Amino acid sequence: MDEFEALLNESLEKETPDEGSVVKGTVIAIENGQAVIDVGFKAEGRVDLKEFSAHGKPAELKPGDTVEVFLERVENARGEAAISREKARREEAWDRLEAANDKGERVEGAIFGRVKGGFTVDLGGAVAFLPGSQIDVRPVRDVGPLMGVPQPFQILKMDRRRGNIVVSRRAVLEESRAEQRAEIVAKLKEGDVVDGVVKNVTDYGAFVDLGGVDGLLHVTDMAWRRVNHPSEIVSIGETLKVQVIKVNKETQRISLGMKQLMADPWDSVETKYPIGSKWTGRVTNITDYGAFVELEAGVEGLVHVSEMSWTKKNVHPGKIVSTSQEVEVMVLDVDPSKRRVSLGLKQCLQNPWEAFLENNPAGSEVEGEVKNITEFGLFIGLDGDIDGMVHLSDLDWNRSGEEAMAEYKKGDLVRAVVLDVDTEKERISLGVKQLGGDPFQEATKGVKRGSVVTVIVTAIEDGGIEVEHDGMKAFIRRSDLSRDRAEQRPDRFSVGDRIDAKITNLDKAQRRISLSIKAREIDDEKEAVQQYGSSDSGASLGDILGAALKDRGE
Repeated sequence: MDEFEALLNESLEKETPDEGSVVKGTVIAIENGQAVIDVGFKAEGRVDLKEFSAHGKPAELKPGDTVEVFLERVENARGEAAISREKARREEAWDRLEAANDKGERVEGAIFGRVKGGFTVDLGGAVAFLPGSQIDVRPVRDVGPLMGVPQPFQILKMDRRRGNIVVSRRAVLEESRAEQRAEIVAKLKEGDVVDGVVKNVTDYGAFVDLGGVDGLLHVTDMAWRRVNHPSEIVSIGETLKVQVIKVNKETQRISLGMKQLMADPWDSVETKYPIGSKWTGRVTNITDYGAFVELEAGVEGLVHVSEMSWTKKNVHPGKIVSTSQEVEVMVLDVDPSKRRVSLGLKQCLQNPWEAFLENNPAGSEVEGEVKNITEFGLFIGLDGDIDGMVHLSDLDWNRSGEEAMAEYKKGDLVRAVVLDVDTEKERISLGVKQLGGDPFQEATKGVKRGSVVTVIVTAIEDGGIEVEHDGMKAFIRRSDLSRDRAEQRPDRFSVGDRIDAKITNLDKAQRRISLSIKAREIDDEKEAVQQYGSSDSGASLGDILGAALKDRGE
């Protein structure tokens, strides 16, 4: 009896499977969308056929097939074994995934659903989470083509106790891409001309796919002309022919160019645009220091702010020209080595100072408004938007400049005479006092040094007397009032007296006349001596002067 009991127990241990483990069973029937499976020890269970489907495909199962299922309980309330194919696949998958993760190997799966923050992936029985950032190397707008397609994934993290698995498709693509990129970069060399497809456009250029590796086509290498934004030249999806400019084998960075496949317009710019020639161009850019004008595609010249206007000196270039405006310019200088062309805008317009001189030569009269008053003169607005200056010394013949200028204010209309026009220095000198005759010239007309003139005493001072001759003021010093020192007294004269005096100096440049009564008396004495006698004749000086005075009726 003991031996029989031992054999019976041994038989039961072998035939009764352990609950909570994966066991093998035989499909004995397919009923009502379920598979009836014999798991041994006369234990049968039912599993929905959908648990045997993979990636949405119908289950291919028939009686007699051997399958693995997870035995939850040997007998449930209905007297059947509680089994699950899905849990069996999950346990099997976890074992397989853990082994792959330990070795760093990729695993195969299929994306089958979308969840918050990413997607769900079936890894052959285990469900993993695929974050949205790990689906591709670049953002994917449409994931439809990727759904349900078996593909490799890299396990990033897994926790069997919690049942969490995180995978990445991007890591697989990057690894594959890196290998492909290294292979392509190794074959490329500077100067190669290749075809590529524009994958992305940024503010500074475009990324071009060369068949597995991207190269940067910088905005400055797209065209010889100025390009404000790469979208002016290329668009996403466009196929381009580009030249490899530089290849960095270490960083695997590739620089591409389009303009290098076209002729450089600067090669012929010196002969095509000679200095002094005039051209029509388009304003492409305006800065604080000037404006850039495009002469042709790829050739731009700078109109410096100083060459924009003859008269507007301290104005921003944006107030003279506008972007895209067609303007006529003159070539001032060409430097092909520095790729620079200096242009002038004002040179295509007549110099307003030259035009003024043609219409208003020196001596002509002009009229204008007082624009500004400074300590050294008045600025008068003239035709052509230019100014002329009346210096203090040219305001009045007799009064001081400060005195005369006190009569003027901004906005006054003033007539003046053109004294000088300097077109190189852009200066126009005007005079107001020149409108009337020069009193000095009038007063000294017909007289010269040595002439005797009659003057009228206008003021008595300690140092001499002030006199006037035909409206011109002069001053006779005390020492020149008489030949006799005793008579060199200013107080012996009265205002209004008419006296004769000799012109001892006439300085027209300084507008100054020097008079002397003493010199006139000495001349009279010499003349009397010559006419009425000499010391040799025995006549005294008194007699001689007496005779001379008697003849003159004095």
